[in-house]
Amino acid sequence: MPIRTEILPSFYQDSVVLMRTASQVRTRPGVREAAAFMGTPSNHDLLEQIGLATPESKAAQPNDLILAVDAENEAAAAAALAAAKDLLAQRRRATESTAEVRPRTLESALRRLPNANLAAVSVPGGYAKFEAMKAIRRGLHVFLFSDNVPLQDEIDLKAEAITRGVLCMGPDCGTAYLNGIGVGFANVAPRGRVGCVAAAGTGLQAVVSRVASLGEGISHGIGVGGRDVSEEVGGMMTVFALEALADDQSTEAIVIISKPPHTTVLPRLEAAVAKIRKPVVACVLGAKVPAESAAMWVDTLDAAADAVVAVLAKRNPVRRTFSHPSEIRARLGRLRAGGPIAPAVLGLYTGGTLAHEAHLLLDSLLGHDGGHQILDLGDDRYTVGRPHPMIDPQTRTDMVLKAGAERAGVLLVDLVLGQGSHPDPAAPLAAAIRQASETAATSGRRLVAVGAVVGTAGDPQGLAGQVARLEEAGVEVFASNAEAARFAALLVKPELAKTLLEVSR
Repeated sequence: MPIRTEILPSFYQDSVVLMRTASQVRTRPGVREAAAFMGTPSNHDLLEQIGLATPESKAAQPNDLILAVDAENEAAAAAALAAAKDLLAQRRRATESTAEVRPRTLESALRRLPNANLAAVSVPGGYAKFEAMKAIRRGLHVFLFSDNVPLQDEIDLKAEAITRGVLCMGPDCGTAYLNGIGVGFANVAPRGRVGCVAAAGTGLQAVVSRVASLGEGISHGIGVGGRDVSEEVGGMMTVFALEALADDQSTEAIVIISKPPHTTVLPRLEAAVAKIRKPVVACVLGAKVPAESAAMWVDTLDAAADAVVAVLAKRNPVRRTFSHPSEIRARLGRLRAGGPIAPAVLGLYTGGTLAHEAHLLLDSLLGHDGGHQILDLGDDRYTVGRPHPMIDPQTRTDMVLKAGAERAGVLLVDLVLGQGSHPDPAAPLAAAIRQASETAATSGRRLVAVGAVVGTAGDPQGLAGQVARLEEAGVEVFASNAEAARFAALLVKPELAKTLLEVSR
């Protein structure tokens, strides 16, 4: 099992480029694993975790590029390293051939764009504070994509940003909308009257997409990072963002999308909401609803979108477990006619907030020991040296194939479209589901696939085509993650129909 390493001295490359390079190398014959990392201390730890550390790699410095492969034989290893270097060389030639001059510092970028008011920062977490602080002190809002940013650095950055009246979105901020324009992983949505404050990820995307499908649009979607409502950070950027949306003339209603805040933070958020003279909808997944609140609390992402659109239309929001209960009954009848389904749900998610929502719903419907397992494949443990599964679906594809030979009766998945995502994510997912279903059938089992698609008609992947591709593979597709999770629960526990479908009438 030869593990081979090559070091390219002083050859800095962006982490996304390196992850894509490693992903392509993994597809070569005889390659079991591949990695392309800069030689930072954290990356040395990652190489140890995935078993690719060597004496040569350990000698690499932060500005040195490490190429490492685990292959079946020496020839495959040598060919893989050569292919990796060729891919990087091709990219460098393409970059150098363009006439565009790329700024290398914040100062040179501002000379070219003196009216810029936003800086996107995507550097290793240990270096993020230095770059983000420079931008904040120049009066720029910051979209901080970097993860693994030390907690104290986050606190310092946000305190400085608030002092200077600018946003520090993140860290680990994947999605934002500013003046209706998406940043990062963003769906193509119309500009409108709804402002959002969220941790910034698929939860924000799900609300934005559903709002768009209901005929409304987004003014701003401000990402604050997953730790903002922790005791240490104190919700400081969430409160600042709420105040900004309260003052924004284009925003007529506000949605908060969050995990439960620390008990010391909730009163600060409630106090901030109480000062806002606009409707506020709170979707705090897994939280206990306060006895009194100025916000309208809902328990799912689709309900948040439905509620804010209803409020803007001066209608009372209607709570539904399913939009079309008669259609659900027909689907259930058709699927049950095919024979018994094993009472186990396996959720393989690319979106962390979507996975969390599904987990909460299945726990409430099936019980904590209800035979379900929900995995967030965007979690750090699944993305060591690999692109996020919204960019590269291979990790999930491999796990879907394994599901065909395991005990699950229902496979629950999400599909997230938009800018930055895979150009055709339905294709590999549909192919894997077909194969997994066939594998299950050969062993006398049924595997029913249920999914939700987060996207808009304007997304580059084509919403209708992506849905059709999944449906052709036998996937039961829903417009919301909550409905998909509830339907999965109905499949494994039919007696739930009496309550879930009666409520929907």
